[in-house]
Amino acid sequence: MYIPAHSLDDLLRSVFEKLLSTKSRIDPTKGPATEIAGVLLKIGNPRMRLSRTETKGTLFSCLGELMWYLAGTHSLAFIRYYLPQYIDFSDDHRTVYGGYGPRMFGQGRNRQVLNVIELLKRKPDSRQAVIQLFDAADIMEDHKDIPCTCTLQFLVRQNKLQLFTSMRSNDAFRGLPHDVFAFTMIQEIVARALNVELGVYKHMVGSLHLYDHDRTGAERYLGEDWQSKVAMPMMPFGDPWPGVKALLKAESKLRNGNDLDIHGLALHSYWADLARILKVFQLTKTKTDTRKAARIIKHIASPVYLPYLKKRLEQKIATVTPQQLEIFTVEEK
Repeated sequence: MYIPAHSLDDLLRSVFEKLLSTKSRIDPTKGPATEIAGVLLKIGNPRMRLSRTETKGTLFSCLGELMWYLAGTHSLAFIRYYLPQYIDFSDDHRTVYGGYGPRMFGQGRNRQVLNVIELLKRKPDSRQAVIQLFDAADIMEDHKDIPCTCTLQFLVRQNKLQLFTSMRSNDAFRGLPHDVFAFTMIQEIVARALNVELGVYKHMVGSLHLYDHDRTGAERYLGEDWQSKVAMPMMPFGDPWPGVKALLKAESKLRNGNDLDIHGLALHSYWADLARILKVFQLTKTKTDTRKAARIIKHIASPVYLPYLKKRLEQKIATVTPQQLEIFTVEEK
């Protein structure tokens, strides 16, 4: 089955409609589900990687999971700060065996993202720029979590970087939105490192499924209206790694409870916005300082993020004044 779409929300709508109507059922370890086997998904504009709905507008957890990958760690404490349910996927309550970070951004053979970039710089037409996440050893013994992603293949064609993700299994309701966000962000980082444009994103899945316990959520999603479909800002051209490293350093300080002067980092507005999003998350999670969070949001350069930040503050509305909420009247581009 082939499901093309322009944005993540267009894709989710088509996927949920098909999974809610299919009669094909499975009963795997994590519970009964409906399934479509052998699916190719396509997003024409990978920057439209964020859902614009109430149900799936998960900016903070998506960004947090991406930071976890980029940091090259499988620390449970790190990812639980953004996604507490990861405790269910740890064998030892300290690490996540199937964590992608060490497999993509590790050392030696696991220095895979940088290896791919170096290969494509030498051989732009190469078909060998493949990152392997699922390993043969992963099924030799039982683990609570092993990678659902098998490979990521990067192709430069007509000066555009395409990404082909191959999944053995994909939870359409909870996993797919996070996977699309993280992998298209990595696609854009690699494109900038290669000084090429961002091409299409394709996502191949062996078992695309919807668990029965998420059917109500999928139906609610289909019943929602969503705001105008807009893309995330374009990542600035030039070497992306200084921005990535500065963002990782900022994330670590915030997650560990420290204050952060974002203005003093002298970051490009693209990376500064992401740092501000992480700071708003910190201020509304660990300190519940929504007044300071509202002041931080006033400095966000891209209005694309405002609906997510507004939703976050409204969840803590008791300490926010009507005057502070006026920051959300900015027109979106």
